Amino acid sequence: MSRFPQPLKIAGLILLVSTVLTACMPIGIVKSKLDVIEDVAPCKGDIDTLVVLLPGAYDTPEDFVRQGFVDAMHARRIAADVIMADTHVGYYTSALVVERLHQDIVMPARAKGYRHIWFAGISLGGYGSLLYAKAFGDTIDGMFLMAPFLGNRSLIAEVGKSGLADWPVGPIAANDYDRELWSWIKTYATAPDRVPPLYIGYGLEDRFAGSNRLIGDVLPANRVTTAEGGHTWKPWLELWQGFLDRDVLPRCR
Repeated sequence: MSRFPQPLKIAGLILLVSTVLTACMPIGIVKSKLDVIEDVAPCKGDIDTLVVLLPGAYDTPEDFVRQGFVDAMHARRIAADVIMADTHVGYYTSALVVERLHQDIVMPARAKGYRHIWFAGISLGGYGSLLYAKAFGDTIDGMFLMAPFLGNRSLIAEVGKSGLADWPVGPIAANDYDRELWSWIKTYATAPDRVPPLYIGYGLEDRFAGSNRLIGDVLPANRVTTAEGGHTWKPWLELWQGFLDRDVLPRCR
């Protein structure tokens, strides 16, 4: 049986369409293969680690370059190649984001010999990282989420009443995709060895800080970081630099 989500079976899709797209932003053209920008590590010798960067709803792969994310990796001599994927909103509303990431990036990377693959996503890109990890968690080595969008506000409020660790998931209706995703996220509280390592960071004034904190509360303290600011590139870059400084990713020898 295919592990790819079926059309419309993406957690919180209806909410995503009604909230993220209310500004009449262009959805983007869904292609048979993802557009990407690639960058190679500033190291001699073979590189066995790949970082996949997923942008937010209003952002593009080029923004990672313009905002200094790649320069931050080079400055620290991170021994990892980078793929910045154009996973725009269209891939989410068409329920193709997981399939395209798997077929266009992860599986080809494994075939090329990459031994370690990390996802790093901002806002909607963090959401996409979680969707991918839920479907294919055994194919990646970990995730770093920056201010991830996490779906339905009413469900987030429900989880917040007890906290994620004590949240009674309850029955999951056939179309309750947000509850299904949060049920999987709860695994970080109940059986963290069964899911890919997760790091999370967010701005203290970010509109998603409350939902992000629910996840942070069940993670080891050294996997949660915050920065001053809201849902903007300045705190995201600070969070990214902090993650790179943790020595989670390898350095050039």
